[in-house]
Amino acid sequence: MRSRFEEQLTYLNDSLIEMGELVEQAIADANKALVEQDTELAKKAKSHENEINGMEREMEGLCLKLILQQQPVAGDLRLISSVLKIITDLERIGDHATDISTLTISLAKKQYVKKLDHIPLMAAATMKMVTESIDAFVKKDLELAQKVINDDDIVDNLFNTVRDDLIELLKSSTSNSDQVIDLIMVAKYFERIGDHATNIAEWVVFSLTGIHKDIKIMR
Repeated sequence: MRSRFEEQLTYLNDSLIEMGELVEQAIADANKALVEQDTELAKKAKSHENEINGMEREMEGLCLKLILQQQPVAGDLRLISSVLKIITDLERIGDHATDISTLTISLAKKQYVKKLDHIPLMAAATMKMVTESIDAFVKKDLELAQKVINDDDIVDNLFNTVRDDLIELLKSSTSNSDQVIDLIMVAKYFERIGDHATNIAEWVVFSLTGIHKDIKIMR
């Protein structure tokens, strides 16, 4: 019975890695499409959403089955509970990549009012956070998980820079107000992706320690 349980946990682990890689690809495609104003690539980025959603449903079903049938305790229960939370955050990251791609298709109709300097940096930082949060889970690396949590400040600072620059642009001229507002929304979606990567890292901490945001939940 235990060997079967271990096999299912391994499958869950592998599926989480696969879902993380797909989410990373969705972010990368969304960012490249935005920078290059490539509507076809934006459509491709949006197409990842259904597969990501399908993986979330499959993994959620397996997690619930493991809880109900195996009745795991202690570390195993923390692990499975964490996966349930992590896949929700990954699915939401996929949603934000889709949101960015939808705005990209609209933004491609006109030349950008300014060069996109900091938004691609936000994209790179968030992709790194997603990658490292999943790595932290797989490797059971508490130090790496904490690094991801700390790195959220980098994304937040970049968002503040993008927002402030675009607001100044809006103050000087309202002729491109729709585009400016859309670009602020794009930056906000990347900022939210960073928040979800932070959530994942916090659930990694919980899976290893039973502590979530400094509160002891489960031994």
